[in-house]
Amino acid sequence: MTLPTGEQHVLETSTASGELRATITGVAAAIRTLSIDGVDLVPAYGEDQTPPFGAGIVLVPWPNRIRDGRWSHDGVDHQLAITEPKFHNAIHGLLRYTEYHEVERARDSITLAATVYPQLGYPYLLATAVKYELVADGLKVTHYLENRGGAPAPIAVGTHPFVKIGGVRTEDLTLRLDAASHIEVDDRLLPTGEVPVDGSVWDFREGRRVGDVQLDDAFGELSTDDDGCVEHTLTAEDGRSVSVWADDEFGFVQVFTTREFPGESGDVAIAVEPMTAPAEAFNSGRGLRWLDPGEEWHGSWGIRFRGFTAGE
Repeated sequence: MTLPTGEQHVLETSTASGELRATITGVAAAIRTLSIDGVDLVPAYGEDQTPPFGAGIVLVPWPNRIRDGRWSHDGVDHQLAITEPKFHNAIHGLLRYTEYHEVERARDSITLAATVYPQLGYPYLLATAVKYELVADGLKVTHYLENRGGAPAPIAVGTHPFVKIGGVRTEDLTLRLDAASHIEVDDRLLPTGEVPVDGSVWDFREGRRVGDVQLDDAFGELSTDDDGCVEHTLTAEDGRSVSVWADDEFGFVQVFTTREFPGESGDVAIAVEPMTAPAEAFNSGRGLRWLDPGEEWHGSWGIRFRGFTAGE
């Protein structure tokens, strides 16, 4: 039987907090399930469904939106396919409906690969891979890109994980974002400017209740720790937390909320999405990286849990 999300890759390992399990899909290399000792850390969806709201998918070679799918470089105009008809944008890259193939496999990890071939609006050849690895405190994800073409290629990477703490209503969790700026957008969700969050409703550095906000917003000026990583956290009243962390390659984060995620019974579902570049990067150049022929790039992020005890 062929599933809408392709082959299902189940990862397992034992931790001090119990059995850690994940399911990674063949199509879009998405995180379909992630749980610790039976407690969901992402809102799971059925293997017979496509990822709701792009849940857990990989966004390559750009995340977010490009206005009208148009961009130019060295006097050459490029026209991408319009994949967000509602706002007439090109959204979330070129691999969200592509099936990845297995490169390397262990009980607790898998590396999946897919190729971006030259096509309408993106005349470049990229080899891409993503490694999912269960670790003691969660899931580590590493993306690899290589320019296999003969000219420099523009790249940006994003991902679309939803996170939760099973058994706790997400609307009652406290969201903290380590971000000092908010990217303002127009009615097509395209950037118009960037402002400091100080003293504004966009300041989540001290934490705010998820149910009190509605978001489809990008943030910049992320604060990194001594290891060069940033962490955004959802915390329950009992002290348990789930975080999305990323290394300094991911200089932006998008946060999206909805009450329409299947199976969440009207509760808020929240995606915390690391991005190496914001919307419109192919036009603005913000966060955009150009890979020379043969050049490689990699960056890592992950989902981390704290305060979970086996058997509770």
